[in-house]
Amino acid sequence: MSDLHFQTISNLAPRIARKEISPVELLDSVLHQIQAHNDDVNAYITILEDESREAAKKAEREIAQGKYRGPLHGIPMGLKDLFYTAGIRTTAGSAILKDFVPDTDATVVRKLKDAGVILTGKLNMHEYAFGATNENPHYGPSRNPWDTARMTGGSSGGGGAAVAAGLSVATLGTDTGGSIRTPSALCGIVGLKPTFGRVSKHGVVPLSWSLDHVGPMARSVADAAVLLQAIAGFDPQDAASKNAAVDTYAPVASMDAKTLVVGVPGNYYFDGVDPQVEANVRAAIAALAAQGARVVEVSIPELALAMFAELVTISAEASAYHHDTFTKHAREYGADVRVLLEGGELLTAVQYLKAQQSRRLLQEAMLKVLSGVDVLVAPTLPFTAPSIGEGHVEISGQLKDFTMECVRFAAPCNLTGFPSLSLPVGFSSAGLPIGMQIIGKPFDEVKLLQVGALVEQVAPFEYKNPVLSKR
Repeated sequence: MSDLHFQTISNLAPRIARKEISPVELLDSVLHQIQAHNDDVNAYITILEDESREAAKKAEREIAQGKYRGPLHGIPMGLKDLFYTAGIRTTAGSAILKDFVPDTDATVVRKLKDAGVILTGKLNMHEYAFGATNENPHYGPSRNPWDTARMTGGSSGGGGAAVAAGLSVATLGTDTGGSIRTPSALCGIVGLKPTFGRVSKHGVVPLSWSLDHVGPMARSVADAAVLLQAIAGFDPQDAASKNAAVDTYAPVASMDAKTLVVGVPGNYYFDGVDPQVEANVRAAIAALAAQGARVVEVSIPELALAMFAELVTISAEASAYHHDTFTKHAREYGADVRVLLEGGELLTAVQYLKAQQSRRLLQEAMLKVLSGVDVLVAPTLPFTAPSIGEGHVEISGQLKDFTMECVRFAAPCNLTGFPSLSLPVGFSSAGLPIGMQIIGKPFDEVKLLQVGALVEQVAPFEYKNPVLSKR
């Protein structure tokens, strides 16, 4: 069997357009990988083999007739199981919705279908997206392709596993407290959380309406750009959608490193970081500097407000959304999500409003710092993937709570709504991926993608594919 399942969209699309490979041939490669290794990584909740084969044949006919739609035409993708898919069950990783079948598509699903994407199935996730481990009590944990005894992170963990292991060419995730960036970093792929309001959330099961974002997970920055190009734009059906002009994201334009000013937060993002993570991120920053980028140390004391504001906001909004269902079906929720929702019910209006005040202070502080630099660069996470079931990570000899440490570095961009791109910049001595995040100004995803592509070119990192064997 070919290794087409490990190729990027950027490599596959021109070959499909030239009819060198067909959508059927590509899908066969992806389905073979799913059949061989989904039991290893538990990426899919629902696999759509028959439906995807019919869609691939249709795409092949269209392309043969000269009706090529663009770079996503004929590309097989699984989707996180909280995106509404008409006629296909959408569980949100829960037992309560195990038989829920929407009659409409989410806006982003419709856009992907219009672009010619072939849906291969629905991907595993943390229950209702409320957690960072992707240890799902109803559908089992997703497993990291680099070491299947280790976590993928969540809540888009099935997406991280699927893309890294070649079970999906790319995918979309959602990010409320790092749920795109965490599994991307732990699984060694690229994940983009766009600016709040850039991508529609209509038809997406919510966790926290003011923190939720939809964005790409892919094998390269260029692929993330292709996906963003397809899904970005104003949607009147989403109250949070912003009517901002959609830029040209793909293809990613090259940039001269000598024009780039990189801010490195001296506090917070480099506090309590595993030495191997810090070394690899610092090496990537040094590679940018070696190409002529100006690197400046910055300080954002208001980052200390982030954890309080994030945890109060997500808990209060999640509990408000689930309140009626939770009142009737509390026992049907997994234990971890049940505890979080119970806690959210106890929060006061004063705490919620103080969290929003803290959020505003953080947003103003980060905007001020970003006015003097092009981007901020920092680790995506302060550690590499721990073993499934651990719940804690060891950083420099200290045990830290896994979820809190995930949220710590992700929360500022969910609270502010600023875009953040995670991409792999190395491996630990145990062979586990290390991620770096690039944070940009609101609605400046173009610069974010340009810097990410530059890092891919100059950073001392050579990507490889995980080697999977049957468990």
